[in-house]
Amino acid sequence: MNKLVVIELEKGNLNDGFPSVIVKFWDQNSRPMQFHASLPPAPEVAELYKRFQLIYQAIYHQRISRSLIEVDAEGLNNVSEVEFSEVQQELDQAINSWLNSNSFRPIDQQLRARLALDEEFQIIFETSDRRLRCLPWHLWHFIEEYRFCEVGLSYPRYEPVKPSSNNTTDKVRILAILGSSDGINIQEDKIVLEQLPNSSTSFLVEPSRQELDNQLWEKRGWDILFFAGHSHSQTEHGQIQINQNSSLTITELRNALKYAIKRGLKLAIFNSCDGLGLAQELADLQIPQIIVMRHDVPDLVAQEFLKHFLKAFAEGESFYLAVRYARERLQGLEERFPGASWLPVICQNPAEDTPTWQTLRGHTHSIPVLPLVTQKLQTVLLLSVVMTCLVMGVRSLGWMQQWELPAFDWMMRMRPAEEMDPRIVVITITEADIRAQNQKQKRSLSDQALDQVLQKLAPSKPRVIGLDIYRDFPADSQYPNLAVSLKKNNFITICKAGVDGNSPPPEVPKERLGFSDVVRDDDLIVRRHLLDMNPSNESSCRTRRSFSLQIASQYLEKQGIPSKITADKYYQLGNVVFKPLKNPTGSYQKFDDLGHQILLNYRSGGIAEQITLGQVLQGKFKPDLFKDKVVMIGTDALSTRDYLLTPYSQGTTPHKEVPGILIQTEMVSQILSAVLDKRPLLWFLPVWGEAIWIWSWSVIAGIVVLYCSQRLQFALFVAAILLALSGCCFVLLLSGACVPFIPPLLACLSYWVMTYGLTGKTKYDV
Repeated sequence: MNKLVVIELEKGNLNDGFPSVIVKFWDQNSRPMQFHASLPPAPEVAELYKRFQLIYQAIYHQRISRSLIEVDAEGLNNVSEVEFSEVQQELDQAINSWLNSNSFRPIDQQLRARLALDEEFQIIFETSDRRLRCLPWHLWHFIEEYRFCEVGLSYPRYEPVKPSSNNTTDKVRILAILGSSDGINIQEDKIVLEQLPNSSTSFLVEPSRQELDNQLWEKRGWDILFFAGHSHSQTEHGQIQINQNSSLTITELRNALKYAIKRGLKLAIFNSCDGLGLAQELADLQIPQIIVMRHDVPDLVAQEFLKHFLKAFAEGESFYLAVRYARERLQGLEERFPGASWLPVICQNPAEDTPTWQTLRGHTHSIPVLPLVTQKLQTVLLLSVVMTCLVMGVRSLGWMQQWELPAFDWMMRMRPAEEMDPRIVVITITEADIRAQNQKQKRSLSDQALDQVLQKLAPSKPRVIGLDIYRDFPADSQYPNLAVSLKKNNFITICKAGVDGNSPPPEVPKERLGFSDVVRDDDLIVRRHLLDMNPSNESSCRTRRSFSLQIASQYLEKQGIPSKITADKYYQLGNVVFKPLKNPTGSYQKFDDLGHQILLNYRSGGIAEQITLGQVLQGKFKPDLFKDKVVMIGTDALSTRDYLLTPYSQGTTPHKEVPGILIQTEMVSQILSAVLDKRPLLWFLPVWGEAIWIWSWSVIAGIVVLYCSQRLQFALFVAAILLALSGCCFVLLLSGACVPFIPPLLACLSYWVMTYGLTGKTKYDV
């Protein structure tokens, strides 16, 4: 059963108030709870309802006497519809003012704390007071706010029914009594009943008492008892006119009805006038559900209510929500029939579960679950495919790149610190080193200083020396040893490609030159590693290979690991193939894919041991510091303006730029670590793989919508899914896989907004 709220109004009345109001709350997942409050006297509610009833009856009977369906253009002679509308508004305000009183507010607060706006439940007012049963309780603002509940009535005495048989026909068995049709058209009701799916209806047209009694004693039993015709209530009793000459009370059918209820009768619908007296007598027999009309009901109103209720109920809507739906649909008739939507009322036995169309057919809850769940899962899959296609389409336009790349940076910064690369030592030229050189030319590294550095390094026999400083001039003749050192095969330096590039030093052959160019994204962050590109015809820098690739290749060659080009024209060093980024790919849907680019996998933490130029010249280093290593020489002085942004820059305020020499060192280390240490290269999924990835998370988002019935539960699952998504992306990044984070995140959020946030529901209407 769904959640159930029973508000007991037995001790008191409208004139004296209710000193003890008991509210019983049932939750299918917990034990029942009980709350207490009180209500003050409200004689104005009683007076307003009496006035409303008198005006309604006057309007109704005046129209009946005129045999009109629509309102006269000149209005009514004796009754003002304006007055009727005013009393409706006054009664609405009076009921809500009464139920919003301070003494009753704790009940309101207790219920709101336990009920979500998007979950289904029932509210029952339990009372034997006739005036209270007549009140339009659906006007309570609490019920209007909670769109998935409906109000009903019950009487103080109720107990569960122990049926002696179950429906085994797979159809809803309906006994339809079409009573006296004098002045009304009950054939419309018959048409509605005949069109119901999965049902079997037996019609008794103006039957005799004996015929009706015999049918109620039918051994196969009935699920629904329906009556259309004339009826009325006097005090606590009601009568139905079964034919032109005979009327019956419920008492006169008591034995037959008790037997029918015992045989499985679950619902009685009296689509006729003034049925509260009928409801009370039927309730004494413990029938589970009753639908009646509070007052006299116009023929068209009765027909429209029945049509909308049975259609919604038979299509799978719950009993209570089907009644609410049909009741609210009647508001469209109120221009012709004022007060129409106030007429239908449910009377329920709280000890019985509300039926569904499936349970009336004899299906237990376990039987229809599989097809229902299958149907809902199909809806989930369909919506997830639509959402995935939408996200992939928007992503292909490059609109998400501005969000995906910062998300990539964030995960890069979250990685645990790594040890520095032991194969590399960086000699940095500081501002103090530049000033100490006291040179006439405004260079970061003079020939004298470079000559001294290379002489200092020579005894250690470094495997490769890389100079990340432009030298487009020959060595000074004052330093003949410098020219010799520059020609050695372990020395590699840079030049700048492009029309406005820099020429290489004449002493260094093309085989030991590498371009220093880096590629930056639109936000100026270096995330890609350019290994190779074709030099332009106008450029004086004629090398194809990058500075980092030249250094790493020479280091590996001296270790017996040559470089080669695969059949797909990819670089391969040892067993590692460096597959280039293609446009579009992964987070890069719009970018310049010139040359051979890969993602730059920064080493989190320090990249390599660093020492200043001054320390080297003064001999302040261990003798084996540079032995058999890569020595990178470059500047970190601010005056040289060789600074770049990295993914780690975004994690500082203000953003901290990194010297170009350290970026080049990162690139060299990435190649060496991938080949020698099996440190993973970063790679993107293929398009089809990313589509499956995004679709999978969309399916998960849909399943959450399908099975979460409370906002708190939904919020917790959403948080868990977002945490799981980020966790999966982060763990996969540690292994080198750059799987999308923003696209599945947007797919999930869009899915939730579409099916939950906008509708306020967490389940599909299928």
